[in-house]
Formats: sequence, C-alpha cells, structure tokens
Amino acid sequence: MKSLPEPLPACFIPGRLEAGTDEAGRGCLAGPVFAAAVILPDDFTHPWLNDSKQLSEARRMALRPIIMAEAKAWAVASCSPAEIDSMNILNASIEAMHRALAALAVKPGGVIVDGNKFRPWADVDCRTFVKGDGRFANIAAASILAKTERDLYMERLADEYPQYAWAINKGYPTAAHREAIRLHGPSPHHRMSFRLLPQPSLFD
Repeated sequence: MKSLPEPLPACFIPGRLEAGTDEAGRGCLAGPVFAAAVILPDDFTHPWLNDSKQLSEARRMALRPIIMAEAKAWAVASCSPAEIDSMNILNASIEAMHRALAALAVKPGGVIVDGNKFRPWADVDCRTFVKGDGRFANIAAASILAKTERDLYMERLADEYPQYAWAINKGYPTAAHREAIRLHGPSPHHRMSFRLLPQPSLFD
C-alpha cells in the first residue's frame, strides 16, 4: 500500500505570525495576475496540501474552503492586464503579492515567498524560497487560493468572451487560444505587452 507523503510544515519559523504568499497566472496571455497571502496555524496539516500545479482542479477546489476556514488570515489580490503591460509581469506579480499582504486582517510578523525575486514589504522580514509552494504549507495554501480565484475569474469572463474558451484554457497560451486571437483579434483583457501570436516562420 502506497503511503502518503509527509505533510508540509505549516511555516518556516513556527511561533511567529508568518504569511506565505504566491501568485498565479504569470504565463497567461489574458486576464489579471492573482496573488494570495495566507497565515496558517502552526499545527495546520492536510495530506493533499501541495504546490497547486501538482494538484487536480477538484482537489484545489476542495482545499479552497478548508484553507479559508482554518487560516488565521488570508487575502487575495490582483493586478490588471493594463497594469501588467505598464510595469511588466514580474513587477505586477510582486505588486499583487504586496496587495494581498496588505489586505490581511492581521499584519504578519514574517513573510515567505515562492520563487527567488521579491521586493521588501512594510518593515517585515521577507524571505524567498525556490519551489517554496512544495516546501511550506502557508505558501502552498496561497498558491491554491491564487490559482482557484483566478480560474473562477476567468470562467466568469468566459461568459462575455466565449470565443477564447477561457473556461477551458484560463487564458494560458494554448494553440486553440492563439488561434482564437488570430481569428477574432485580442480582447480588452489580453496583455498587449505579451506575444499573443507566434512569430511567422521564415518558411511559411
């Protein structure tokens, strides 16, 4: 019988009010980039909790209300396509994480971030961890809230723009999404600073 993996530690430094933060949607052609910040109790565990990209949509959606109910605090924020075009996707991702942290009901005593790039926030100790969403539960929880919030947003947006099939591709650069852009042109929700269509081959 296959044993379950060891649960992720709830945070990097137990005993401090520590927020994990992560973003979702950096590689998309359309829609905002979303970020979440989550403060979990030190004893929080769940056998499914992991990097949101390693989970099925069903498991992400099942974990979403559990995280919201059991977290000490959580918040979700975003940066619009226009903001992404203005400040670039890296800066917009960091800005969205700053907004999520600022929206927490309580100010954290420390912040840990998925990845290796971040800017100081407030006067709080902030540390980055490569693949942190697979190492700490609070970052994993943030990745799940950011991903599910963004997916729900894109599904609602798909009702207004069904030609792009955002309910399926969520704005990511699938072949079908790019073909829809070629046929219908970009929408007001596309990121115009991104390469929406592949460059034509010299042999076409």
